[in-house]
Amino acid sequence: MKKFFRKIGFDLMEKNKTGKYVKYAFGEIILVVFGILIALSINNWNENRKDVQIQLQLLKELK
Repeated sequence: MKKFFRKIGFDLMEKNKTGKYVKYAFGEIILVVFGILIALSINNWNENRKDVQIQLQLLKELK
């Protein structure tokens, strides 16, 4: 997959299609940012789930 995207980038640069290459690079950056944001939200969800489990266990111990 990585070779595929690299080949597209090199082909666009070699053919002097700078505008298309900039669009391609911008699109790739957006995909990376979205991937990071999804990973962060999954991590936050998991941490919240763990906190709720700890809170429930502490409540059980208090009873």
